[in-house]
Amino acid sequence: MAGLTMSLNLLLLVAMVATNILSLYHLSSTTNFIQSTANSSPSSVPTVPDHLLRQLHTIRSAINHLTNHQPDKSTSVASSDLLLYSKLSPIASACHNYPDLLHEYMDYTPFSLCPSDADLVEKLILRGCHPLPRRRCFSRTPSNPTDHVIWSYYSCKTFDCLTTKFPGLGFDLSLEKSKSQFSSYKSELDLPISQLLQIAKSSNSVLRLGIDIGGGTGSFATAMKARNVTVLTTTMNFNAPYSEAVALRGLVPLHVPLQQRLPVFDGVGCGRAVNRWIPVTVLEFFLFDLDRVLRGGGYLWLDRFFSKKVELETVYAPMMGKLGYKKVKWAVTNKVDSKHGEVFLTALLQKPVAR
Repeated sequence: MAGLTMSLNLLLLVAMVATNILSLYHLSSTTNFIQSTANSSPSSVPTVPDHLLRQLHTIRSAINHLTNHQPDKSTSVASSDLLLYSKLSPIASACHNYPDLLHEYMDYTPFSLCPSDADLVEKLILRGCHPLPRRRCFSRTPSNPTDHVIWSYYSCKTFDCLTTKFPGLGFDLSLEKSKSQFSSYKSELDLPISQLLQIAKSSNSVLRLGIDIGGGTGSFATAMKARNVTVLTTTMNFNAPYSEAVALRGLVPLHVPLQQRLPVFDGVGCGRAVNRWIPVTVLEFFLFDLDRVLRGGGYLWLDRFFSKKVELETVYAPMMGKLGYKKVKWAVTNKVDSKHGEVFLTALLQKPVAR
């Protein structure tokens, strides 16, 4: 074990030092060129950007730290399976930022039942550690063969409990069918599916495939399935079995974080997204990843995007404008009893057919 750990640490050290030396060489060359220019012609000296100087200093400090680094005995030790897997496939860089969680996840007995660690899995994925390393253990199944959820992970032990405690989360499938979700128009923020399909038809854009970002229990995908449109649903199990609920409906849950590239091929369909308090930079990368997924003429539906009015006008609207999409629908309403100027936005944007 000690030999394997030392080998892995040496491999990581060599890779990191090599990468940083290349960057250091590039930045140092730039700095030396500027200095030589200063000696020959003081009046034409370009200014070294502050961020380059900070990066240069950081790289030099990192190299000094790595070359003098001694293993910290207080940190957790990587399991043998993690060391083995790291030789077979690359591990997401974000995973290395949380070594204790990663080591705990990979600390299991091979060829036996996997640990009961659903909460640990969610923590790693939410931190960008995705895809997780594979494990050689058997997935757990519900103790009751007629059940489809391992309820020990959650405070509620039945869907009825979830329906009672969280009536608005879509776990009551019979109630959802009776109220015909996504089929009524009650405010400017609503976009009934029938209207969406009519808009697509009028522009000669047939909807066949879609992806619902943060789609909860798969309500939108279910409604679209009834209209012969296949919709994938991204899920995270926030204190409830959302992924299992989607799967029980015969739909495909994608258990992925918003930080990661969507596991969908380029130009396949339309997308529906709701606000999930995404940081601005993450949101911008996310929107352009959606642009990759959308085919020419496809639609991006932002459903009740929530923000302050001033932020919508100065940050989010200009960000969406960078996509160059046609505004088919753009409805903004004030949040009821708002104390800080919050608003909701529902927008239907169409990607150009050709670029």
